[in-house]
Amino acid sequence: LFTASSYSFILSISEEEARVKALNEYLSTRSYIQGFTFSHADVEVFRKFSGPPVDQYIHVVRWYRHIEAIYDGSSEKNEPCKLQTSKGKRVQPPWSPPEGTKHSKLCLYNSLTRSKEIFQPQNGKKVLWYCCGPTVYDASHMGHARSYISFDILRRILRDYFKYDIFYCMNITDIDDKIIKRARQNYLFERYRENKLTPNQLLEDVRTASELFSVKLNETTDPDKKQMLERIQNAVKSAFDPLQEAVQAKRPAEEVTRCHETLLEEAKDLLSDWLDAKFGSQVTDNSIFSKLPKFWEGEFHKDMEALNVLPPDVLTRVSEYVPEIVDFVKKIVDNGYGYVSNGSVYFDTMKFDASEKHSYAKLVPEAVGDQKALQEGEGDLSISADRLSEKRSPNDFALWKSSKPGEPSWDSPWGKGRPGWHIECSAMAGSILGESMDIHGGGFDLRFPHHDNELAQSEAYFENDHWVRYFLHTGHLTIAGCKMSKSLKNFITIKDALKKHTARQLRLAFLMHSWKDTLDYSNNTMESAIQYEKFMNEFFLNVKDILRAPTDVTGQFQKWENQEVELNKNFYDKKAAIHEALCDNIDTRSVLEEMRSLVSQSNSYIAAKKSSRQMPNRLLLENISSYLTQMLKIFGAIESDDALGFPVGGNSQNINVESTVMPYLQVLSEFREGVRQIAREKKVTEVLQLCDALRDDILPELGVRFEDHEGLPTVVKLVDKDTLLKEREEKKKIEEEKKRKKEEAARKKQQQEAAKLEKMKIPPHEMFKSELDKYSMFDENGFPTHDTEGKELSKGQIKKLKKLYETQEKLHEEYLQMVQNGTAN
Repeated sequence: LFTASSYSFILSISEEEARVKALNEYLSTRSYIQGFTFSHADVEVFRKFSGPPVDQYIHVVRWYRHIEAIYDGSSEKNEPCKLQTSKGKRVQPPWSPPEGTKHSKLCLYNSLTRSKEIFQPQNGKKVLWYCCGPTVYDASHMGHARSYISFDILRRILRDYFKYDIFYCMNITDIDDKIIKRARQNYLFERYRENKLTPNQLLEDVRTASELFSVKLNETTDPDKKQMLERIQNAVKSAFDPLQEAVQAKRPAEEVTRCHETLLEEAKDLLSDWLDAKFGSQVTDNSIFSKLPKFWEGEFHKDMEALNVLPPDVLTRVSEYVPEIVDFVKKIVDNGYGYVSNGSVYFDTMKFDASEKHSYAKLVPEAVGDQKALQEGEGDLSISADRLSEKRSPNDFALWKSSKPGEPSWDSPWGKGRPGWHIECSAMAGSILGESMDIHGGGFDLRFPHHDNELAQSEAYFENDHWVRYFLHTGHLTIAGCKMSKSLKNFITIKDALKKHTARQLRLAFLMHSWKDTLDYSNNTMESAIQYEKFMNEFFLNVKDILRAPTDVTGQFQKWENQEVELNKNFYDKKAAIHEALCDNIDTRSVLEEMRSLVSQSNSYIAAKKSSRQMPNRLLLENISSYLTQMLKIFGAIESDDALGFPVGGNSQNINVESTVMPYLQVLSEFREGVRQIAREKKVTEVLQLCDALRDDILPELGVRFEDHEGLPTVVKLVDKDTLLKEREEKKKIEEEKKRKKEEAARKKQQQEAAKLEKMKIPPHEMFKSELDKYSMFDENGFPTHDTEGKELSKGQIKKLKKLYETQEKLHEEYLQMVQNGTAN
């Protein structure tokens, strides 16, 4: 860099600061970063420095640092120059990766071990999943919702959060003892109704049916079932007596007909049982047994769609898999684990359990021998004495049942018959998913005997011990603390539940509880879900309002202060906590609490910014809102493609209502604010009242909320119309209560003032004379001297009374002054 002439010139300056100044001026006109080789002149000048130059000489500083970086570092003045050339470049220092943190793995509660286990699919990210579907003989109820919404949440999280490739199979049980009995009874009762019996004949039949019903009631030992049967009996009696009385009294035909229809409806269960016992064996048309499940399957799918439950990838119906079921049973028999008895085929539990490679009742081994559970698993039509006598062991269960008269039947090597309940799932799941699946799901009450029998017969068929790797069971559902049961007629249908609450609110209620624990469906549970939805929605609406504030392209990038850094740290902490909770057996309850906490922190940040008249950071709030929205989408609580928050106008809208109408509402808001400003300045209260009426009465009817804030622009929000109207009613009630309390306080104050005035009117010499129950003698000023017994008052009593007397003197003087001034009224 330095030439010979500049070398001599720089070195000739003896005073160091002057030399540095001259060097800085010289370097300002030259480029000194051209390579790695410097002249000896550069080095000689460099070695004249006693230390690094001061920062004010920027060119010298840069020159000094550059030479220092490639100079070999020798500080000895008498050593020859040693420069690193292109042949000896400085090398990068060693690098080592950060230690990092331990990655959490997804764990699921496995009923096969009754503990949380690390989830490891058999084939990479692919997950084979089978879920027990409904037995379709009646309306789907909240017990079904408990299971299918919960599994839908788990399925979505595994698929969309953990990125597993889910293959989901579910069955429909359309051949079953319950279906056969219900279909037969419905058919017989409808024919009975069509006969249009006389009132006397109906009364006679109900009497006869009641005798059979009473026997059933007396034989019932289960207290819940007994209570249910007693309710039916009482309802029938309440309808029987009015019809009997109307017939005997020869009441008008209209009244008799009304009583006739009431009894027919109330006695439906009782008459159906009686008709089935009498004529059930005569029902032979198989279409009667397929019509009922087909109808209720359709209703089930509609309910699942209304609840936003994803459809399965494969749906299997028992009626379509009878040939596969027959082959499945044949192989179990061939493998030595089944036997034929009187046209039926049973599973040999003792032989299976005795095998070294098999174990019976893996899920609930302590339930083996529970005859009540076993008989419930076999079905009402399969527990007669002759059926039970066909088994080698009471623990054995039917793989194939020979059909009796009045039951549907299919051909098999063992004669006409139908599948047992447990074999249906095994055969259908096996035909689709093969010899081993990753996950099998179902309700908690299916563990024994249904799922234990499924495991036994499937492992007997495939001769393995791992038909299911992870068994997941959803918890029970209670109604306001009481057991829910369709057979006990204590249930709420999904359709009825959706009349009171939205699908999102029901899903949030389930998300707020562990999927494997009991959930109580009650007003408190649903109110918690409603408040959570409202809390989240208000946050989304506030963020949308902030994002709508006009700004240019660069304006969206705002400087971060400590508040933004802190909120962002909290954001990432919450994301980490949410991940941990999801890894911990899909703990959605903790997830929702972490999300609530994040929103609370964000709300505090927004409030602090607004109170200091600062704009909240748009990108940070947008990132937080987008994340929360995405999580709610993963959980199935948001169906739409909206970027932020809950959809406006319902999920069925084909257009984005918010983006369409918001520009117009913004213009209306700004126009209204301008009008209010002028009205305040001109003190035109009528115009201000009209602006308030627009906000409070007109816009809520359209699902629009205007929020006025002093000194800030009006916040515009699109909210569900019903929610706004409810808010308006609540606000009205609060205002009315405030008004009532204010009026009550004014009335009390008026009463107190009136009482005080009356007291003031009493002259002090009269105030004690009315208290003859306390005093018997008074002095000339009306002051008490003796008590009722004639005893003279003590000094202490007199002192106390004297204070009261003096106080009254002052009050009375004040009253006389008021009279004189004309203000006593």
